[in-house]
Amino acid sequence: MLQQGIVLPAPTERPAETLLVNVFPQETRVAVLEDEQVCEIHIERQEGRGLVGNVYLGTVKRVLPGMQSAFIDIGLERSAFLHIVDTVEHRRNPNHTRRIEQMMFEGQVLPVQVVKDPIGNKGARVSTQLSLAGRFLVHLPQDDHIGVSQRIEDENERMRLRYLLKEMTANEEACGGFIIRTGADGVGEEELRADFQYLSSVRRNIEVGTRTQAAPILLHQDLPLHLRVLRDIFNKQTRQVWVDDENAYNEMCQFAGQYAQNANNKISLFQKKEKTLFGTYGIDDEIRRALYPRVNLTVGGYLVIEPTEAMTTVDVNTGGFIGRHNFDETVLKTNLEACHALARELRLRNIGGMIIVDFIDMVNPSHRELVLQELANALSYDRTRVTLNGFTSLGLVEITRKRTRESLYHLLSQDCPYCHGRGHIKTMRTVCYEILREIRRASEQDHIQQLRVYAAPSVVEMLIDEEAAALKQLLDSITVEVSLSAESSYTQEQFDIVAS
Repeated sequence: MLQQGIVLPAPTERPAETLLVNVFPQETRVAVLEDEQVCEIHIERQEGRGLVGNVYLGTVKRVLPGMQSAFIDIGLERSAFLHIVDTVEHRRNPNHTRRIEQMMFEGQVLPVQVVKDPIGNKGARVSTQLSLAGRFLVHLPQDDHIGVSQRIEDENERMRLRYLLKEMTANEEACGGFIIRTGADGVGEEELRADFQYLSSVRRNIEVGTRTQAAPILLHQDLPLHLRVLRDIFNKQTRQVWVDDENAYNEMCQFAGQYAQNANNKISLFQKKEKTLFGTYGIDDEIRRALYPRVNLTVGGYLVIEPTEAMTTVDVNTGGFIGRHNFDETVLKTNLEACHALARELRLRNIGGMIIVDFIDMVNPSHRELVLQELANALSYDRTRVTLNGFTSLGLVEITRKRTRESLYHLLSQDCPYCHGRGHIKTMRTVCYEILREIRRASEQDHIQQLRVYAAPSVVEMLIDEEAAALKQLLDSITVEVSLSAESSYTQEQFDIVAS
């Protein structure tokens, strides 16, 4: 039986954070450290910059009634995908939405916003519900209400913020709706007004572009990564922001002066010439480690994280940890530590979609409850939306994590050209037997007098050494002359047999 929707607790207090911003002309990287341990890596490249948050004026290319979706040309290589659940009409009234073929038609021009980057062979996912994020506010131009984040629990503070924002919107004609973000808790009127004015100007620019520009065209591009750090990641627990590029440092200080004034005295320029910023904090080593499936635990156990097309699987193992008391306690201790390691790796590797976790089997039901509670606590610090389900009858735990951009694994790596993504290659003996079978097949063809085999040196060596008897037996049974050639450029699986 599967438990559904375990509620994640609110984190009691976020740990102290340090933000590292490494800027290179072609790439910007950001590392988030919590208590000096790296927990998040964000990477943005000038070529293939992330699209989430961008607003485009697009053209409907195709409406699919059977899927209740449409493809929208927004000027990219692949058309964007729009599902009916991402339309303004459905979000306003999900129980009485018209069918998509009644809402739009081919050739129709409409503004859309990217909510998911293109991943693999899939185009971007878009929404007709525009949402413009600021530091303290989220602007919803097509709505007319003011909402307050539920994480602001003090009722007096909620009333204060709502009152301030209502005063601002009263003087702005047709300004739409707003959501007051958690980060607005305790901020002054001046900071809130600066955010309101910034978002209002963005909305007006989009409205002008919608009326005057020809589709497909980009109407609004989200901030570059080094500025989004101050808008989306910087918070009360951030004690230091290091940036290693002077131009980016000046832009961040200017942005902070307008929209995040409490960040001004925490932004510092990293100027140590003998060391890089990421090298000083060991971030490059952490990135390299995050590309491997194995994650070692301090108690001696380990995780194995394997991404697949449909989901990511996580296997928990005791490894060399044998404990000091009994086996059940050993398993419990390993699983409890695995909860925190897993929560960190999901953030560090930016793993999204469905995650299936195979904890070490626990017979005691109370131990299972302890592990679920520990996992819920560890996942509560994630900035990305996460859902957690209980143990299935097979002892597996299901997690879903919202996916908006490519994982670190897919961003930084590609399939191996030798194994083509299988993660393994054929043994030399397997290749030797394939060569012998191919020689026999080729020798049965008419008019072939000679065959030359080109293969990797290690394979040729095995043929004339360990498999010499098999090779001789084959050569004695055919009339074709066969010669072997070792080619250093060939991989272990590669071989060619050329007839003459």
